[in-house]
Amino acid sequence: MKTSLPAKWVLLSVLLAGSALAEGREQPGVRSLFLSDHPAAAPQRVYVKGRVVTVLRFEQAVDAVRTRLMGGDGRFEPVGVVGRKVIVEPRQELDIDEGFSLLVTLADGREVPFLLRPPSPGRWEGRGADQQLDVFEDHQGREAMVSALRESERENKTLRADNERLRKEGVSEDHALAALLAVGAVPQTPFILADHFSGRDEDAALDGSIFRGVGKAAVVFKVKNLHATQPWSVKSVRLVGTSDAKERVVAVRSSAEELVPGTSGVVALVVDGSAFLDQGTLTSLFLELYRQDGLRQAVVQLDPNLIGK
Repeated sequence: MKTSLPAKWVLLSVLLAGSALAEGREQPGVRSLFLSDHPAAAPQRVYVKGRVVTVLRFEQAVDAVRTRLMGGDGRFEPVGVVGRKVIVEPRQELDIDEGFSLLVTLADGREVPFLLRPPSPGRWEGRGADQQLDVFEDHQGREAMVSALRESERENKTLRADNERLRKEGVSEDHALAALLAVGAVPQTPFILADHFSGRDEDAALDGSIFRGVGKAAVVFKVKNLHATQPWSVKSVRLVGTSDAKERVVAVRSSAEELVPGTSGVVALVVDGSAFLDQGTLTSLFLELYRQDGLRQAVVQLDPNLIGK
């Protein structure tokens, strides 16, 4: 793909969707499910992802003959049952509005329904698919109580980290500048346009601007979601040196949490000049933008000249 930028600004190409995953950033999707005794209870949701295996682990053996996936022929690999475990794997991504019923029959004859759905970017535990689900019938059992305590501690840790991050962002100059850029208030910032680029793939079109500042640099992506059914959102951003893999801090602000098909939004990023220093020497940086499915959407090279006096 061609862009309007010189080679020093953009690495390989602006859009690299499908070329790379956010390596090392996916956390194991392990969580617990506690079955309800109420006969009218809604099926528990299981979040699955194309070409990713999800394992449901039960307290008792599973009846393989009477465990079945309904309506998923051709969309899933054959359901596997090994002892107390049920294994499911979609052959491709599910559409955002799709759902498939999985009926698991346990050795004692109990039938347990589940609804297989694609993960939503808004789920706190939604770092991707559920890789393992520990399913408990006896809420008071030792293993169930230990699992519930472990999950509660994990949620509390996540909430504390999020609160601390929000507190720091609330007093961060870089995040304040990124917020202004995200709403188009460039004249209210100290940045000057240095270059512009654009590119697209089958899922998204990006129009990008690189800004120069005194002691800071910024990049603004204007994104249009071209996908017919899937929303677009930012999963993560990485800022690393061109000669090392050390991650630097970058302030990120978006005009919307996610973009539904056909809509547009803005992702603004601000980089402090200290990020360009590597043991006292100025170095170029790679800014990588990863979308909701973990694929790298864009990669931009930032030169130290952007933080000129």
